Amino acid sequence: MIRLLPKVVAEFVGTAMLVCIVVGSGIMGANLSNDMAVALLVNTASTVFGLALLILVLGPISGAHFNPVVSLVMLAKKSLSLRETLAYIPAQVLGAITGAIAANVMFDLAALQVSEKARITAGTFLSEVIATAGLLVVILVFVSRKNDSHVALAVAAWIGSAYFFTSSTSFANPAVTVGRIFSDTFAGIEPGSVAPFVLAQLIGAAIGVLLAKPLVRS
Repeated sequence: MIRLLPKVVAEFVGTAMLVCIVVGSGIMGANLSNDMAVALLVNTASTVFGLALLILVLGPISGAHFNPVVSLVMLAKKSLSLRETLAYIPAQVLGAITGAIAANVMFDLAALQVSEKARITAGTFLSEVIATAGLLVVILVFVSRKNDSHVALAVAAWIGSAYFFTSSTSFANPAVTVGRIFSDTFAGIEPGSVAPFVLAQLIGAAIGVLLAKPLVRS
């Protein structure tokens, strides 16, 4: 348990900071401009830089998953134990909720909110499948190459790119999706859209594992 605690704390803190960055920069972008493109650009830039830094700082401690589907895939690959996985996932979800609340408070909004922003359509469902599949391909390919120094940049680059080429703006993470329920702001998502998003992310993760296999072997 003592050895596991730093890893769980890293996953909690990392996911909390990630969601705080996503939600906080979304609020800031919306405050700075009525232009949705500008707001999304602010949101994307902050997320890319923040995510890369979080992976670089916390990766050596926990692997910097910050994402239940990543942890589940690592469990399936026997890179993570069942005990670790069962500890990581609740920490990630609680961290995501904490991060959203912290972002609300930073901008003098009500701490506890529930988003009313509906996001689920056929297009956003497919977007989440593609975004999550791509994320897992990137992670698995770089992990197989034992090139840890480039994982942070590659993951951040994929997420930043997918913010713009997917209609869902690339959540690609069940914990982050749940956390964003708790901020009725630019980055929020209504509860009714969450289950379809998470299903799409799980499907995307499975597809990503399949797509990565021939790339990892080559």
